[in-house]
Amino acid sequence: MRDEPLKQLLDFAQELAWQAGKLTLAYYGTGVVPELKADQTPVTIADRQAEERSRAMITARFADHAILGEEYGETNPGARYRWILDPIDGTKSFVQGVPLYGVLIGLERDGEPVLGVCYLPALNEMVAAARGEGCTVNGRRARVSEVGQLREAVLVASDAESFAPYGRAEAYDTLRAHARFTRTWGDCYGHVLVATGRAEIMLDPVMNVWDCAALLPIVQEAGGTFTDWSGTSTIHGGNAISTNGLLLDEVMQAVGLATRGER
Repeated sequence: MRDEPLKQLLDFAQELAWQAGKLTLAYYGTGVVPELKADQTPVTIADRQAEERSRAMITARFADHAILGEEYGETNPGARYRWILDPIDGTKSFVQGVPLYGVLIGLERDGEPVLGVCYLPALNEMVAAARGEGCTVNGRRARVSEVGQLREAVLVASDAESFAPYGRAEAYDTLRAHARFTRTWGDCYGHVLVATGRAEIMLDPVMNVWDCAALLPIVQEAGGTFTDWSGTSTIHGGNAISTNGLLLDEVMQAVGLATRGER
């Protein structure tokens, strides 16, 4: 197995995301009809074809790497490098013709997330990061905001109704009551907003590893924090919170107190 510099792997990941994103745009706004998977989440032909294209490109260049994708599972488990793919994060937005969906490409090395790319095809925003390389949007350096007080913060989430089923409604309401304002600019786009300084807090009460793998390096390399709801930096927590870092303690305090109150 050859080891390539992270910068070269990041360039390749951006090409993967761009190619997959270009494919999704062929279906975007065409009235594509989704199917429901066993977990009742939607999937379209664009999701499947985008993942197939990424898998083919990875296998052609790195036959010894593992691949884990939302639609087709894992191949070559146990490899040192593992690509983690979410071909369309925000399929509901995609189906509805709303441009806030993204292609997520993450890479683990020895079990640690080392790079992430989120390409927003309909907005033509390529957000990319690798360990020690910083975070960029369309090649320009991206940073989290310098907002240091919750009352001045913008809070974002995917769906206000999604917190109650996971025992997080009080936590969400607590933060929403103290933030400057709240919007449901969600899915991967919400985390990108934090990484690029356009929001300060993104809350996700439930996440899969393919939802998180690209986002952790992006937010962290932009100077923020990406954790689960206990404050652990991980892509395996089953949920996620992004912050600009300055608000992490205040968010964790609110989440912790509210969560204990719901038990």
